[in-house]
This record gives sequence, C-alpha cells and structure tokens, in this order.
Amino acid sequence: MGYLGILEDTKLSHVPATVILNDGAAESTQSQQAGRLKHATGKSAHIVLVPQPSEDPNDPLNWSASKKLLYVVIICFGGCLYAATYGPMLNAGLFVIGVELNHPIGDITLISGYQLLVAGSTGALVSAFSRKWGKRPAFLFSSLLGIIGSIIGSASKSYNGLLAARVVQGFSTAAYESLIISMIGDLYFVHERGLYMAAVQMILGCVSNFSAVICGPITTSLGWKYLFHLCVLFSGLQTVLLFLFCPESQYLRDHRYDTDELLNDNISDLADAEKRHATTIESADLAKTETVTSTRQNHRPLIKKTFIQELAIFTGSYTDENIFQLILTPFAVNLNLAVLYVTVVTGTVTATYVAIAYVVAQLFSVPPYLLTATGVGYMFLGPFIGGIIAVAVMSVISDPLIAFCSRRNGGVYEPEYRLLPMAIALLSGVGLMGFGALAEAQKSLYACATMHGLALFGIVAATTSASSYALDAYREMSSEIFVAGIIYKNFLFYGFSYFVNSWTARSGPAEVFYVFGGVAFALVLLTPIVFVFGKKYRSHWARNNVLEKLHLKTHAEF
Repeated sequence: MGYLGILEDTKLSHVPATVILNDGAAESTQSQQAGRLKHATGKSAHIVLVPQPSEDPNDPLNWSASKKLLYVVIICFGGCLYAATYGPMLNAGLFVIGVELNHPIGDITLISGYQLLVAGSTGALVSAFSRKWGKRPAFLFSSLLGIIGSIIGSASKSYNGLLAARVVQGFSTAAYESLIISMIGDLYFVHERGLYMAAVQMILGCVSNFSAVICGPITTSLGWKYLFHLCVLFSGLQTVLLFLFCPESQYLRDHRYDTDELLNDNISDLADAEKRHATTIESADLAKTETVTSTRQNHRPLIKKTFIQELAIFTGSYTDENIFQLILTPFAVNLNLAVLYVTVVTGTVTATYVAIAYVVAQLFSVPPYLLTATGVGYMFLGPFIGGIIAVAVMSVISDPLIAFCSRRNGGVYEPEYRLLPMAIALLSGVGLMGFGALAEAQKSLYACATMHGLALFGIVAATTSASSYALDAYREMSSEIFVAGIIYKNFLFYGFSYFVNSWTARSGPAEVFYVFGGVAFALVLLTPIVFVFGKKYRSHWARNNVLEKLHLKTHAEF
C-alpha cells in the first residue's frame, strides 16, 4: 500500500501518470537517473520537470515565463467574457427584463438556458476542431462569434431578438470553458499547474458572480441593452489581443518526453540523451537525432519562429484522425470510470450552484425584500468573496501539498494527491442547504449571501481538485475530458432552466436546495474510492484502453 492508502499496482512496472517529481527524495538509482533530466530552477531546483521539454525553442514548455503569462492573461480575459460573463449577465435583471418584454421570468431564464444548450451542443465540435487544427483558430472563431452575438443583442428590441443574441453568444462559450483548462497542460509542468487551475476556476466561478454585481447597476441605470454594448467593446479588445499575442499552444512533441503518459517512462534513455547534450558541442544536431524519433520531427528546424510567423491562424494538422472520430471522442472518454467521476462531480456541483443564480431575482425582487436589479446584483458579492477565498486557499495549498506528499512517498508523485482538497468540497452541500433554509425563512440578506458564498467556496474546491486530477492522471485526453464536462454541465443548466423557477415557486427554496445539497454531499463522498483505487485503475486502463479498441485516439502518436 502506498502513501495515504493508495493501493499499489502489481501488473505494470510503471503506471502512466506516476512520475518522479522530487529526485532528492527518490530511491538512489531513480534519483541518479532523474538527476540528469531537466529540472526547475531556483528554490524548486530539486523538482524534475514533468513532462520533459523538448529541445525546440518553439515548444510551448520552453516559452519564457513572461510569454506564458501574457498568453494566460489574454485567454483568461476571454474566459471572463465568454465563459463567465455572457451566461449570467442577465441574471440580476431577469425580473426587469421580463416586465419590459412582457414575458414571465421563467421565459427570460429560458433564454439563458438556450444559450447554454448551444454551448453544450457545440462542445464536441470545438474539441474535434482544436484536436485537428489547434486551439488558436478555435479561440479566434469563438471570440468573433461572441462579438457578433453581442452586436445582435445591442440592437434587439424584442424577446426573439434577445433570444437570437443569446444563441449566437452561446457559440463563443465552449472553447473558453474547456480548452482554457487543457491549455494549462500545454504551457506548464505538473508542479506549476495548481496555481493556474485555481485561477481558471476563479474565472469560471467567481467572475461569473462579480459580473452580476456590475451588470445589476448597469441594468438599473442604463438598461439591459448597455450590457451588450459593453460586451462588443471588451470582446473586440480581447480578440485583437488574442490575434497578436496568443500563438498556437498545441505542439507535436516526441511522445517519450511525456513521462507522465507512458507505460515505460524511459528515464534512463532520456537521462543519457540529456548527458550527451550537455557534453557535446554539436548539441543542435544531436537534438534532432537523439531526442526526437519521428520522421516529422527529424526535419523540424530548431529555429525560433518570428512574431509574424506566430500570427498564423492555422498551423497545420495535429492528428491524422478523421473529424467524425474526433467528435465522438469526448463522449467515449467517459467509458473511463475515473473520467466519468470527474465529469459528473464537476458538472453536477456547478449546476446545483447555478440553480441559485436562476432563482435569486425570483426570491429577492418580491416582498419582503423588494430588491432592484442593482440590489439583486449585490447579492452576488457573497459568492464572489467566497470564491475568491477558495481560490486563494487552493492556490496556497495545491502545489505545496503534492510536493509534500511526493517527498513522503519517496519522491514519487501520484495524481490522486490532487484529490486531497476535496474534503473542503463538503462545504458546498452545507452552503446549498443553508441558503435554501434561510431563504425559505426570509432571513437576513447578508446571511443568505454568506451561505451562497459558502456553497461556491466548496464548489471551487471540488472543481479545482477534480479538474487537476484529470489533467495530471489522464493528460493525454484532457481536452476531451473537459469538453465532456462542459457538454454535461451545460445540458444540466439548460434542463434546470425549465423547472427550477417553477419548482421553487411551488415548493419553496428549502426543498429545492436540500435536494441539491444532498446530491453535492453524495458526489463528494465518492472521492475516497477514486483516491484509494485510482492508481490500480490507471494501470487497468493502460492495459485495457477501451478507446484504442474502438480505434479512437485522444493523443496523436508522434
């Protein structure tokens, strides 16, 4: 039995995703071999880089820290707009918009539901497109559709016009909900990902709440159309920055550098190659012959691309799979039970939280509260603060926690260590139930907002932990995993838009959120099973990969 009860595997000598992370704590032979691989710098100099970067300066893992940060900031800016703001931006003004357009609040909620339906329906297409031709064109086309949808919204004067705007906006969402997460695996090593995963969850969770704080007063003061005017402005700015400063992050790296994905980690071979690189003056030529095995990469010049070259929208094909197989893959990855766990947990707990957003205006725009759109928007300060605190906590504990566990495990890192913070996710159930009980009893607005914030605190912990686990344990299919997640999540959102408001009106918020809270508790309590049996299941999947039997690939073999 491994550290903290993780069951060891007896079938394979090396289980994919189990890697040496700390060579100082590794066994002597492993330590000597790992010591010759590329390492982090500074205070993390004892950390082995996973995956190992190639010799190519165009490898995103070799980009400068400033270039990576700029890339992440611009993509996250897009995430703030298309994934976090577009969806909930009307929530604070649902009651006002319903009165103006002479439609019940349920119909206005359904408009947002249609937007999420489009986002979920296009998820598989986005996954296939990005796997075939890269993430850059997927991001660019999504941003352009976001601008077009916002222009339609700014000119709409009717319910149908608003519906059309929201549907077109929905096409911009999928890429920024899924590819934004797998992008982290393109740019950063295992020991660096926790901070950025937390940042992404802040965007997808916290920023969506803060948008309501801003959108509420704008709706009250200027009208809901001004929300679309501002979307046109900021979406246009983001698209220009995206085109100029975000080159393609997908990269055809020699697969043996991916030490976290292979049945044989090839540490000794890589260590020998690194030694030869360090001791020969012909390292550039050797890089092409010793560390790269594929024909395609043998002929790749190790010359850094110019700024103009990086502006190319299409940079070639990244897989030989046909587009129909790629469309099927996000659904097929859920045949992996660990992936199914990640999909269901992250999607469901997020959906239960979004149910609160659907009913806030319904509960607090009527007596005894009588809040305006501005007041309803300010109600979202509670979850925004709760989410920010959760992100701060996860940022502080995530990467140091896995480093600590790896040291205690002889320098060996197991992806299951990413699941330890799931214990915090139990607060999601507490917050959901607390919100329902307080709203039913018509208690203080501040108390309701606090419970709303507690729910998001737990949900951010759940989504960050589960998503980080998926990225580290099954990085070779991470894009498909996160696309599967948004498909599932957005279809749940769409389904909720049909009945949550009427259920709340009929039975009261206590019953609704007791049910949702109970579901959150049940899902989080599945985590110990995945933690204990995760390594054995990774071994089983490596030996019995169902996707291979179906001739579906999630990682091109280079």
